[in-house]
Amino acid sequence: MSELALTLLRLGFLALLWVFVLATVLVLRRDLRMPADARPTGRPGRPARAPKPARSPRPARAAKGKGTRLVVIEGPLVGTVIPLADTQITIGRAPDSTLVIDDDYASSRHARVYPAEGAWIVEDLGSTNGTWIDRTRITTPTVLPVGVPLRVGRTTLQVQK
Repeated sequence: MSELALTLLRLGFLALLWVFVLATVLVLRRDLRMPADARPTGRPGRPARAPKPARSPRPARAAKGKGTRLVVIEGPLVGTVIPLADTQITIGRAPDSTLVIDDDYASSRHARVYPAEGAWIVEDLGSTNGTWIDRTRITTPTVLPVGVPLRVGRTTLQVQK
């Protein structure tokens, strides 16, 4: 085999290795930015369904039963009860948060829950892994109904009467 052919073969192999490395990095980057619950699950040959946007219950419906406490129902702080007054509740890893969550999947300032128009509103504060009401990731301030799970990292909370 000539010296030129051997050099071209080596360069081709090196280029193929770099394409593989770049493809791997791009896939990992996409997976880190999009949690598993939000990934499309379409079958081959069939397009994936678009995720349903978070629906807020009508204010009249939420006003029927305004919750009085926020309870941790899953996670390391299970059983923790936070009474809901007329002030906002902050959730995150920061020591000055109302509910301090020691969780690698929670941001320092992850979410806040505050009263508005007779209902409790939850707002994601730009967290990395998102704030979830039931199985829907929220992107805007959303009404948090009584009894519906609110997930922040590995902790699940619920507004109760």
